[in-house]
Amino acid sequence: MATLQQLLRPSWFASSSPRHSFTSLSQPQVQPQTVNSVTPKASIKNSSINRREFVAETAAAVSLSLSPLIAPVKPAKSEENLSQWERLYLPIDPGVVLLDIAFVPDDLNHGFLLGTRQTILETKDGGRTWAPRSIPSAEEEDFNYRFNSISFQGKEGWIVGKPAILLYTSDAGESWDRIPLSAQLPGDMVYIKATGEKSAEMVTDEGAIYVTSNKGYNWKAAVQETVSATLNRTVSSGISGASYYTGTFNTVNRSPDGRYVAVSSRGNFYLTWEPGQPFWQPHNRAIARRIQNMGWRADGGLWLLVRGGGLFLSKGTGISEDFEEVPVQSRGFGILDVGYRSKEEAWAAGGSGVLLKTTNGGKTWTRDKAADNIAANLYSVKFINDKKGFVLGNDGVLLQYLG
Repeated sequence: MATLQQLLRPSWFASSSPRHSFTSLSQPQVQPQTVNSVTPKASIKNSSINRREFVAETAAAVSLSLSPLIAPVKPAKSEENLSQWERLYLPIDPGVVLLDIAFVPDDLNHGFLLGTRQTILETKDGGRTWAPRSIPSAEEEDFNYRFNSISFQGKEGWIVGKPAILLYTSDAGESWDRIPLSAQLPGDMVYIKATGEKSAEMVTDEGAIYVTSNKGYNWKAAVQETVSATLNRTVSSGISGASYYTGTFNTVNRSPDGRYVAVSSRGNFYLTWEPGQPFWQPHNRAIARRIQNMGWRADGGLWLLVRGGGLFLSKGTGISEDFEEVPVQSRGFGILDVGYRSKEEAWAAGGSGVLLKTTNGGKTWTRDKAADNIAANLYSVKFINDKKGFVLGNDGVLLQYLG
C-alpha cells in the first residue's frame, strides 16, 4: 500500500512550501481487492516483459481507475499576498536602523529615507525603489552621522542628526546646504518640522524647542527652561519618578496643531507642551508598567504604549491623564509605534515583526501577519497620506503600504 501512495502522491505534495496552504480533501477509501483487481493480467502472464514495463503498466492502470476519485488541488494565496504591506529591499548594510521618511509635497514621487550609519536614500518613483544619496557637506571622515528627522513644506526641506548637524534645501532636495549650529545647543536634535518659508521648529532630547524664520541662521527659544529645571522646581508637586530623570527624552511626538508629548528616558512619567506655554508640563503615569512611547490620535486624543505590549487610549480628546487599556494581540512583544491612516484606521508596529490594525479608531485591533517571518523590530509607522504609508525597522527593513 505504501508503494501505491507514492504513485498517487502529486509532485508538489512532498515539497510544498510552508507559506502556502492547500484545500483539504477527504481521502477515498480504496479496498484491497479493488487494488488487486486493476493489476493487468497480461503483464503477469507474459513472462517476456521486464520489471520496468510491469511497474509502468501497473501505475498507469491504477491512475486511470482512480482518477475520477481525486479532484485537482489548487494552492491558496499566501498570507503575504493577502496583506496590505509589502517589504522593499534597500541597498544598505543590514545593521542600519531606519529612522524617518518624508516626501516633497509638490512631487510625492520624490522622497528621502534616513537612518543610522550616515544613511540617506532617495526615491523618485514614489518609494518603490531607493538609491543612496550623497551629500558632500554631510560626509566628514571623523563623524558617522545618525540622521534623526526630515521634514518638507513646499520645496523647502530640513534634516537634523547626531552629532549636531542641520541640512537645508530650497529646491526639493536637488541640493542641500549645511547650516552652522551653536556649540552650546542643549542636547541632541531629535526632531524638526518645516513650518513655512525659511521657517522651522526644532526639538532636542533635553526638551529645548527652537524656532527659526531665516533659514536656520538664528533660532529663538520657545521654552524658557530645560526639563531638568522644570522638574527640580516641581518635584515636590508629586511627579512620580521625577527624581530619577536623567535629563533626556526617550521619545517625542508632535500633533498637527503644534502640541508635543514626550516620554522620560526611563518611562516613569510623560510631559506635554502647547504653543505659548513657558515650560513643559510633567504628568504622572496612571499605569503600573513603564511607558514605551506616546503620540497623538487622529481625533486629537493620545495613545500610550507600555513596555511588554500594552496599548492605552486617553478618554476624550486633548491632553489627559485618564487612559483605558485596549486588548491587543502582540504575542508578548512590545509595541513601539502607532500611525493613523485616517480617523478610523490606524496601524501599530513593534518587536519581532508585530503589525496590528484597527478600523474603528482603536477600540479593537487585529493582527496582520505580513511581517511575522521578518526577523526585525518595527520602530516607526509613517503615513504620508491615506494612500502612501511606510513602516521603518532595524536591519534596513522597510514596508510599504499597498492599501
